[in-house]
Amino acid sequence: MKVYTKTGDTGTTALFGGTRVPKDHIRIESYGTVDELNSHIGLIRDQEMNAHYKDILIEIQDRLFTVGAILATPPEKEVLKNGELRLKNLGIVETDIELLENEIDVMEEALPPMTHFVLPGGHTTVSYCHIARCVCRRAERLAVHLDHNEPVAGNAIKYLNRLSDYLFVLARKLSHDLKADEVKWIPRK
Repeated sequence: MKVYTKTGDTGTTALFGGTRVPKDHIRIESYGTVDELNSHIGLIRDQEMNAHYKDILIEIQDRLFTVGAILATPPEKEVLKNGELRLKNLGIVETDIELLENEIDVMEEALPPMTHFVLPGGHTTVSYCHIARCVCRRAERLAVHLDHNEPVAGNAIKYLNRLSDYLFVLARKLSHDLKADEVKWIPRK
């Protein structure tokens, strides 16, 4: 199988199920941004850090492939002609979201309470987390926009929301672990 198919040369691409849409379609923007997020998380995972965080990041990357598949499937193609679900055995379930929440809770227990906004930076790894958090928020906004036009599985959007929270807390925890400077934003008077 060749990497290039030439089928997208006219500015269209195929969704799951074969429907062709323009490459700037909101559905493409949505799952493309999830793919971008997945790449940023891979960059975070490549940094020196606790093996537990790397394991969680691998799990997150796996779940993001599922979110991408959900976003790449238009509602009219969710069910195959034989009546089976196209994404059978794929989905974001409540335990996926609970994993993120539990990880957030554990990290927050080891951190001082937040009293100010935090400026991104202080260490390269921390900065990568903040970039991924911003891309995650964009992916969430695009998925919500898509949901206004065509229904998106609710847990996919919920997962992206919780993941951005996780990435923020991970940035704070890594700042703490790496003894990086956490610069607080103080508004000018």
